[in-house]
Amino acid sequence: MTERKPLQLRLPPDLKSWLKAEAEKNGASQNSEVIRAIRAAMIRTDPQQTA
Repeated sequence: MTERKPLQLRLPPDLKSWLKAEAEKNGASQNSEVIRAIRAAMIRTDPQQTA
């Protein structure tokens, strides 16, 4: 099992609103949406990355 560590994240209001809307649209938690967005950015940066 992968070890997970908490991360406190401060977001500007516009990003927080977008994150909340995306999570609701996808039926996911805001945490899951942050992970999804970061993984998508990783793949765009290095297409050899696997999800």
